[in-house]
Amino acid sequence: MLMAHPAVLKNLVERYETLRALHAEQGTAETRQRMDDVAYTLCVSTGTRDIDAALVAARNQLPGTRTGDDSVLAA
Repeated sequence: MLMAHPAVLKNLVERYETLRALHAEQGTAETRQRMDDVAYTLCVSTGTRDIDAALVAARNQLPGTRTGDDSVLAA
C-alpha cells in the first residue's frame, strides 16, 4: 500500500481537528462539508473506512507520535 507523506498526514489531521472545532461552534453546512471532505481524504490516505480509524492510523505514521491504543487497526 502506498503511504502518504507524514507532512501531508499532519496537515490533514490538523485541518480536520480545526474544522471539527469550528463545526461544533458554528454548525454550518459548509463547515460540515469541508470536514467531510478532509475526513474522506484522510481515510483514502490511510487506507481506512472511518474517520476514527483514519486519525489513529495517521497519528501512528507521524514521526515521534504513537497512540496508546491501536486496537482499531488490529482487524
